Amino acid sequence: MAPPNIPVNPVPNVIRSESSEKYFDLSDGKFNVKGVPLLSEVPSNVTFSPFYSICQSSSDVPTHLLSRVSALSHKAGFLGFNKESSSDKLINSLGKFDNRDFLSIFRFKTWWSTMWVGNSGSDLQMETQWVLLNVPEINSYVIIIPIIDGSFRSAFQPGTDGHVMIFAESGSTQVKASKFDAIAYVHVSDNPYTLMKEAYSALRVHLNTFRLLEEKSAPNLVDKFGWCTWDAFYLTVEPVGVSHGVNEFVEAGVPPRFLIIDDGWQSINFDDDENPNEDAKNLVIGGTQMTARLHRLEECDKFKNYKGGSLLGPHAPSFDPKRPKMLISKAIELENVEKARDKAIQSGVTDLSEFQKQMQKHKQELDMIIGGGEEGSVSKEGSCRSCSCKAKNYGMKSFTCDLRTKFKNLDDIYVWHALCGAWGGVKPGTTHLNSKIIPCKVSPGLDGSMSDLAVVKLVEGGIGLVHPDQAGDFYNSMHSYLSEAGITGVKVDVIHTLEYVSEEFGGRVELAKAYYKGLTSSLVKNFNGTGLIASMQQCNDFFFLGTKQISIGRVGDDFWFQDPNGDPMGVYWLQGVHMIHCAYNSMWMGQFIQPDWDMFQSDHLCAKFHAGSRAICGGPVYISDSVGGHNFDLIRQLVYPDGTIPKCQHFALPTRDCLFKNPLFDSKTALKIWNVNKFGGVMGAFNCQGAGWDLKEKRIKGYSQCYKEILYSVHVSEIEWDQKMEAAHLGKAEEYVVYLNQANELFQMTPKSDPIQMVIQPSSFEIFSVVPVQKLGSNNTKFAPIGLTNMFNSGGTIQELEYTSGMESYKAKIKVKGGGNFLAYSSQSPKKCCLNGAVVTFEWSASGKLSLNLPWVEEAAGISDVVLVF
Repeated sequence: MAPPNIPVNPVPNVIRSESSEKYFDLSDGKFNVKGVPLLSEVPSNVTFSPFYSICQSSSDVPTHLLSRVSALSHKAGFLGFNKESSSDKLINSLGKFDNRDFLSIFRFKTWWSTMWVGNSGSDLQMETQWVLLNVPEINSYVIIIPIIDGSFRSAFQPGTDGHVMIFAESGSTQVKASKFDAIAYVHVSDNPYTLMKEAYSALRVHLNTFRLLEEKSAPNLVDKFGWCTWDAFYLTVEPVGVSHGVNEFVEAGVPPRFLIIDDGWQSINFDDDENPNEDAKNLVIGGTQMTARLHRLEECDKFKNYKGGSLLGPHAPSFDPKRPKMLISKAIELENVEKARDKAIQSGVTDLSEFQKQMQKHKQELDMIIGGGEEGSVSKEGSCRSCSCKAKNYGMKSFTCDLRTKFKNLDDIYVWHALCGAWGGVKPGTTHLNSKIIPCKVSPGLDGSMSDLAVVKLVEGGIGLVHPDQAGDFYNSMHSYLSEAGITGVKVDVIHTLEYVSEEFGGRVELAKAYYKGLTSSLVKNFNGTGLIASMQQCNDFFFLGTKQISIGRVGDDFWFQDPNGDPMGVYWLQGVHMIHCAYNSMWMGQFIQPDWDMFQSDHLCAKFHAGSRAICGGPVYISDSVGGHNFDLIRQLVYPDGTIPKCQHFALPTRDCLFKNPLFDSKTALKIWNVNKFGGVMGAFNCQGAGWDLKEKRIKGYSQCYKEILYSVHVSEIEWDQKMEAAHLGKAEEYVVYLNQANELFQMTPKSDPIQMVIQPSSFEIFSVVPVQKLGSNNTKFAPIGLTNMFNSGGTIQELEYTSGMESYKAKIKVKGGGNFLAYSSQSPKKCCLNGAVVTFEWSASGKLSLNLPWVEEAAGISDVVLVF
């Protein structure tokens, strides 16, 4: 159970550091840090206030957090501005900077954010969520974060001649202001990772509308393997296919511990459907459902008509894995014709008869495929859903019960839903809720964002918004039903729609507060306080207002197996783009939530590339394979036979030398990410070059000239050991062993050694396990356990490590989870090796490689006791 929001002992309202040191000052049109100009030509209507003069602590802030923030408050403050007249949208310069490297995060779509670098205020992008400035003059970094002030939220925009513009908006013409004392927050530190912790800790105290990840519990699935149904079925998901999908993993020895039933399970239909209480028919691929609305808070007929026990008996229905692929393929053909028709209309073509003919043909063929799937039905009886006999043994509850009966390792079953219910919200008049179709109005701040089908569809159909006064009732009604039906969590998607429909509800901040309050209450009541994955949420509104309880969320955009715009190289470059999103977004999102790097497909051309990053990302590993479309050999390098994973102890972040570089299309920089395990560190190097944001076209596209091999270097000092208290001592070793997982090579390195130089091919990677060397005995035998080399995160397989000494011998005692090849570095051959109490043979070479084979012992939860005697 997640820690509840229980007030702690009252604390003083005054927050002030004991230090008299002054870091920031604003005078004569210059904003300085320790005397170094950060911003010049600062307008006279801009103000700076020390942190303590604005922030008033609340009594429910944990004492230790308040103390930490107070001690550093002299390194922080707020920027504000005032205007002569009030408005619901205000824009103002904060000053300008040039020739100073920055890293930033901006929204490239309503839902998704990514990194951007430059050296001038004019290089910023629209909807920038924060900017990190490199200040080498004082060996420090300064972050400036647009925040929430009253009922306004803010973001940065590029100005002319190097100016940084701040854009504040309420989201309602009825909510206006002219003065802000704290619309942006500034903080300085000599460590960029510590800076993020300090800055967002201070904002947690100041705003008191969210909680940090460190204050919350992550859901059970965070260290497990799972399967999501989306890419396997899209909207055609149904019980028989789901069961067969799970079964394939189980039979292959990699059982999913969690299942996400994605979009396609809900009761939705369209405004113009004849029967307002009947499910929409023949929905296949994403996009077709985006104007549909919930007409019932329960499952659709595909799941409602599931008969309990259908999948358990000897005559369980068959499933054709080719059918979903045929449906999806035919639906894509239809979609392509529709796109071609729309393009023809835009170019002035008036005779559309040929397009209509082709569309009709594809629709008929699609109907035939759908109609031909009845042989796998789990219920051929009457469709009455109201009789008590059916209610007891039919529907989602019966289905989840059968899944758990059949698959004993399946701990969690999540289902998808949009924040507003369905993509188009809740249909008025079909439930007990007061919903109303609200037209969508896109903020001008998103004018520079990438074209998005979802936005087009939502603007076209509007959102059936449940009145915010009923947000708690709305979520509890839906979630309590699901919880009773055996669902243990939800993936909440399409989160940032609220900003489109806030005009008559007090603006986007107030509407968000009402909805997130209802969502939080339901999460605590129905899903153990943790069972929620946030998605399509990558905007500061959500993080500042919606994360009191939510503790995990997506840090990248969707996994795209190919470029929807038709670039054949997109199958490669889109994968690197995804990793960049995840790595850099984790810098700030990881302060609020456990970063989730999303699913991928194990049989994709770049599946191994994705797998390498997921192995060390520090979050759950889940895939979205089609039924029958798996690379189990690859999955076994990520997942134990019990469905758990060798998870890192932190969340992966980019190394310092990547912070102000462009690992996507500068033709020279590799993405390097670091993390820590219990007894060592790990780094991954990924060649993501070949794509990125196009300033003119306002979209992410391929840069084929950058898709080439690059030279990079790796050093043990690039792991930020001190960011995890339990790992800090590992960074003080005199010597390390570095194991290259893909090359199967060992290197010895000290903090003073030259970096390892490597060449990496496009869409390729290497994982470096970094382990401190321990000296044993009077002869100083050097020893370092690497772990299982058949797992990408070798070091993550080591569960316990102890060194002991006796009269005549020294021992290394190691508990290792998993089966396969165990590797260690040992400068001398051990006298003896014991495995689970028995003496066994091992291999040792003069190069220091020591290896032995470990079994998976089910009775011991896969853990082997290895004792090496020297």
